[in-house]
Amino acid sequence: MTEFHDILTGRLRLRSLEPEDAGPMFAYRSDPRVARYQGWEPASRREIEAFIRSVAGQGPDVPGAWYQVGIALRDGGGLIGDLGIHVPVHDRRQAEIGITVAPDHQGRGYGTEALRAVLGYLFEELGKHRVYGSVDPRNVRSIALMERVGMRREAHHVRSLWFKGEWVDDVIYAILDVEWPSPAV
Repeated sequence: MTEFHDILTGRLRLRSLEPEDAGPMFAYRSDPRVARYQGWEPASRREIEAFIRSVAGQGPDVPGAWYQVGIALRDGGGLIGDLGIHVPVHDRRQAEIGITVAPDHQGRGYGTEALRAVLGYLFEELGKHRVYGSVDPRNVRSIALMERVGMRREAHHVRSLWFKGEWVDDVIYAILDVEWPSPAV
């Protein structure tokens, strides 16, 4: 099993989730502005604590499981978001991603910085062929983020997903390993 190691960027530390992350994670994940587009809305801090315990020791390359990476400020600041990695059971050469940034930290480029770092990790260290994300087209900030890191729109499925009591559209963004810039570029 591949273990996740910290990834440092200019301003961020991408790391495994820790027990003390439960409070901040519950705060932003239960915020209606964030929860609107999230499939997982934890009902309590305890649910997040249990989730963090359940992923402890798990790796980011386990088929069928979601692995959440904590996004923290590099200068010692606390958790400001999380980024999920899911490897499909049917094809380990691919990975699905999803990112959440706390509202107080949005609009500062943290999502772009974190997503670029994780894409580099998935392509360069885990050898993935394709990374993709599923987005509600009403979530224009997430669409802009995916386009900013070089992902392209592959599909727009109309009213294909039953989500929170209604049929919603689902837009798929993806990038291939051959489209990802190498570190030398």
